[in-house]
Amino acid sequence: MKLSPRELSVDVFRHGSMRKRTCGTRKLAFTLIEILVVIAIIAILAAILFPVFSRAKESALATRSMAQMKQLGLALVMYASNHDDYYVPCSLRSTDPAAVPVLWPSLLLPYVKNEEVFVTPGTEGAFAGSWNTRFNQSVGYNESTAYDPFGCVPGAFVPPCEGFTSVISFATTEFVASAGLFAVTPNGPGGKYRGYTFSPFNGPDHPTLPHLGLPLISDRDLVQELSHLSAAQLKPIYCRFFRTGKEEGRTPIVFADGHTKSYSAKSLQSFQSGVIFRFRE
Repeated sequence: MKLSPRELSVDVFRHGSMRKRTCGTRKLAFTLIEILVVIAIIAILAAILFPVFSRAKESALATRSMAQMKQLGLALVMYASNHDDYYVPCSLRSTDPAAVPVLWPSLLLPYVKNEEVFVTPGTEGAFAGSWNTRFNQSVGYNESTAYDPFGCVPGAFVPPCEGFTSVISFATTEFVASAGLFAVTPNGPGGKYRGYTFSPFNGPDHPTLPHLGLPLISDRDLVQELSHLSAAQLKPIYCRFFRTGKEEGRTPIVFADGHTKSYSAKSLQSFQSGVIFRFRE
């Protein structure tokens, strides 16, 4: 059947338009290979950027922790100025064995006025305002300052003693600028955790200089790893920022003169950091 010239032009136009629309549809579609290439690129970018974001977040938390530690250092200095130059005691026990010890956070709180300062950023810790909440605080204070009328006599400290029979003052501290007072500690809801403190007498002894002996220090949770020890034998420092499990994690250390500095677990363990934790024997 023959088509008239007009019908022929209409038919050519109709089929040409369909071909154009079909071609256009083909141009807008993605092939499976193209989709896989895009997914691979996204995966590569994610692998590159996620560690960067994670590192930036960790750095922000470490910076915030350093600032909070500085506040504690200033609060300690203010406390000492109001108490004849004496350190705030890590724990304050009485001659009544049934009495609950008073802990340092409640004694420093009036000078800080913010319970969050006592909790390391990025942790699920809580303010140790009482003996029953001493487990879950993630900022610890040097147990060399603890007072116990039935504790160890200065000069004859025998672990696992948890306090001295006399209080200590700045005037009797020989290494004020090197005396490490505050550090990050492992915390938990109970068990053997004692997050409010760290003991400078539970770690390794220096070969020749006893005052350079150390607490237990790691960028791992030693309360879990050394669960066969008693709570009094643990009380470690936890270098939780940028931790790798290879002692590269870091913690801020607050010194008796109020300044703060960050240290890795590895540097503290080496006896070469210059930090003196056993400023009292």
